[in-house]
Amino acid sequence: MATLSETYACVPSTERGRGILISGDPKSNNILYCTARSVIIRNLDNPLQVSVYGEHAYPVTVARYSPNGEWIASADVSGTVRIWGTHNDFVLKNEFRVLSSRIDDLQWSADGMRIVASGDGKGKSFVRAFMWDSGSTVGDFDGHSRRVLSCAFKPTRPFRIVSCGEDFLVNFYDGPPFKFNMSIRDHTNFVNCVRYSPDGSKFITVSSDRKGIIYDGKTGNKLGELSAEDGHKGSIYAVSWSPDSKQVLTVSADKSAKVWDILEDGSSGTLNKTLAHTESGGVEDMLVGCLWQNDHMLTVSLGGTINLYSAKDLDKSPLTLSGHMKNVTVLNLLNKSEKMLLSSSYDGIIIRWIPGVGYSGKFDSKQFGLIKLLAVGEEEVITSGFDNKVYRVPLQGENFGPAEQVDVGSQPKDVSLALNPPELALIAIESGIVLLTGSKIVSTINLGFTVTACTISPDGSEAIVGGQDGKLHIYSVSGDTFTEQSVLEKHRGAISVIRYSPDFTMFASADLNREAVVWDRVSREVKLNNMLFHTARINCLAWSPDNRLVATGSLDTCVIIYEIGKPAASRRTIKGAHLGGVYGLTFIDQERVVSSGEDGCIRVWTLNSD
Repeated sequence: MATLSETYACVPSTERGRGILISGDPKSNNILYCTARSVIIRNLDNPLQVSVYGEHAYPVTVARYSPNGEWIASADVSGTVRIWGTHNDFVLKNEFRVLSSRIDDLQWSADGMRIVASGDGKGKSFVRAFMWDSGSTVGDFDGHSRRVLSCAFKPTRPFRIVSCGEDFLVNFYDGPPFKFNMSIRDHTNFVNCVRYSPDGSKFITVSSDRKGIIYDGKTGNKLGELSAEDGHKGSIYAVSWSPDSKQVLTVSADKSAKVWDILEDGSSGTLNKTLAHTESGGVEDMLVGCLWQNDHMLTVSLGGTINLYSAKDLDKSPLTLSGHMKNVTVLNLLNKSEKMLLSSSYDGIIIRWIPGVGYSGKFDSKQFGLIKLLAVGEEEVITSGFDNKVYRVPLQGENFGPAEQVDVGSQPKDVSLALNPPELALIAIESGIVLLTGSKIVSTINLGFTVTACTISPDGSEAIVGGQDGKLHIYSVSGDTFTEQSVLEKHRGAISVIRYSPDFTMFASADLNREAVVWDRVSREVKLNNMLFHTARINCLAWSPDNRLVATGSLDTCVIIYEIGKPAASRRTIKGAHLGGVYGLTFIDQERVVSSGEDGCIRVWTLNSD
């Protein structure tokens, strides 16, 4: 069968002008963050150790471990909180509808009995505290008139709850049962985050007015502020305390993260260090989330990049973890000898990965805009998006060279590169095909049927074009002429993907009607059929380097691996490979296949010999 050996995780979903919540479990050194409908569980000591919880029906906004580390409470944009176990397949303990709209923050009480959640609601219900086992409400939370962005539970008795939000207020509640004590009006803009120190003696609020204010944890009285002269130059989106309650970490829209020393009496916070970061300085480098956990400090940028610092050595360069935030639609082996992977998501992000290492750099791909298609050659990549342009981009070491763009007159449906001559590329458009040599259009041929997929042989002498009608048309290619050799009819749905085997003796095709077929290239006879085990359309397929295996990936979330020469029924199936569907596949070698999908993750599967 196949076992999961590595996951290159997606990055947190972010939103401009908003902080995001990253939380963790100090015992296991796992962290939690949310992307689309998934909660990502990631280990800071081994970032390739990743689990994904995908049971929410709506995009997830926040997730937190219970104090004992046994449970996770996660909340979504519908106002629903799910409480599930961290072991045994994430068994669901409870599900409650807590608010009438989006939940932005939640926190457990120190005894693990209660949860407070805050966010957007109708009327006055912006904050609610409830018993974790029964869902019954414990208190009344008046006092806010707009969305409540953050809430915090005092970790020591007597319990208190603090909330803050878009009405510029910080509200203080005594309890349980909790009741309104007072509103604090020290900020002059959105109050983005409130956090109690681990010892419960103080709490701090940070705001879009660029201030951080420290309060007494028991009474709510103001104690002091973070020093203004070394302060942030933009909105402060998030704050996190050190485990010893003596320092805080803040992150801001000014793209900086700062570590502050907090006096014992809370009367002031002085700057200890502004953390170094190596970014390009664009909008995506605004910092929107942070966490201080054990010896790790981490920050999250608007672009989703996580920088991991050592709290013991603040001068040490951070470890950068990045990935995709959206559907990863294309996956390719970039360098066959060094086993490097290239992936792209439709939002235009192209990332390089090294098996066993993970993230290895992001290509600057802003020049192409949105990416729908990507083909990789020995020395270049060719991409196209949702306009009529194709970009040919030379690979220059760690980055791309300047792209040459070609307007092919219609939106590309598929792209394929010949290996020798490398300048030759085949572009499928709805009415036919376009042949490119370098950035020059050699010919545009109307084929008389609606084209959906194409591939060109490694030597550029043959092309296969698939149509909406399910037929495969095989052409010989000579210069700028296309000569039809034969038409193969077996598929019952529009062709979605065609790929030659590495040795050029076979090719495989798949369709939207969930069937795949392997053909002999010379005799054009079916070599492997009855490959009908998916329950939805096939999006991608890949050959193993030794021409022995064919893998298919489908909207049904599964990857199926077939062996040439064996009946299709002896297949291997990876169920639930990607929440929302599998969109990219490639083999690293005979034993490892890599998949990508709607969930923004990339997974490496080791194929065990049966």
